[in-house]
Amino acid sequence: MDWRLAEAKNKFSELFNRALAEGPQRVRRRDEAVVVIAASDYERLTGSKPGFKDFLMGEGPGLEGLDLGRDREPMRDIDL
Repeated sequence: MDWRLAEAKNKFSELFNRALAEGPQRVRRRDEAVVVIAASDYERLTGSKPGFKDFLMGEGPGLEGLDLGRDREPMRDIDL
């Protein structure tokens, strides 16, 4: 369902309940719009994401071939 912003503000409880019962609700202000969606629907759409450590240690891109060595060149002189 589409809601005007003023109507959504005045009837937020109804908007909230409809998002849970009926699905996403669109709220419009002039030419812009946002969608109110239940948290369970959002999590289903975005899926679970691994933590950073799991991402690095899991399958997919790894650290092989990445040069992690320190540059041994002397530091440059700067005037302070």
